Amino acid sequence: MKLLIIEDDKHLSETIRETVEDLFETQQAYDGEEGLFLAEQNIFDVIILDIMLPYMNGYEVLQNLRKKNITTPVMMLTAKDGIDDKIQGFKVGADDYLGKPFHREELLLRLEVMVRRNVGTFKENVITFKDLKLNVKNNTATIGDELVNLNGKLFELLEYLINNKNTILTKEQIFDRIWGFESDTSATVVEVYASKLRKNLKKFNYDHYIKTFRGLGYMLTENGEGNV
Repeated sequence: MKLLIIEDDKHLSETIRETVEDLFETQQAYDGEEGLFLAEQNIFDVIILDIMLPYMNGYEVLQNLRKKNITTPVMMLTAKDGIDDKIQGFKVGADDYLGKPFHREELLLRLEVMVRRNVGTFKENVITFKDLKLNVKNNTATIGDELVNLNGKLFELLEYLINNKNTILTKEQIFDRIWGFESDTSATVVEVYASKLRKNLKKFNYDHYIKTFRGLGYMLTENGEGNV
């Protein structure tokens, strides 16, 4: 899973990254404008957002995200611990609020609750779609008792689709999520991998659950409507 840390204290940001590295792939931003730009890509599973940031504070970052209907769970992180600050954070769309200093165990527990609330699994390391199960700890996929051959980025693509089922994911979102902003390849690789994924799922009759929106992107749908 992917976590965005928006925190201008680089030492604290690195401490958070090290704390969660067994659970999340992280990306870091050190000011509000950079954080907003990254968060607007809508490719993260959760965001840790400091309030006191250069250029744009955390409240402004979060307000902009919610205005654009980006619903990524956000934990606000701040040295301020007053009730008024918490109320303001929740009013602009925060999902949780953690004051500094904090214990490593509390941070992990709160992240676990946020992810479980939005994705449904965490400690079990398994996500499901109908009879399809992905074990995200050992990168294996099964349908019933049969193993599905999904290597590397094919596994990541299916995981991303399942975690966002019934939601259209644009090709750009998928590319940024799986290949990264700085990848040397082009976004057309998404079409190649979507086709490969369908072929690998076809023997199980699961290929038709991946719905193509031509010129836009893909969606995993429970009714299996096919292409649009």
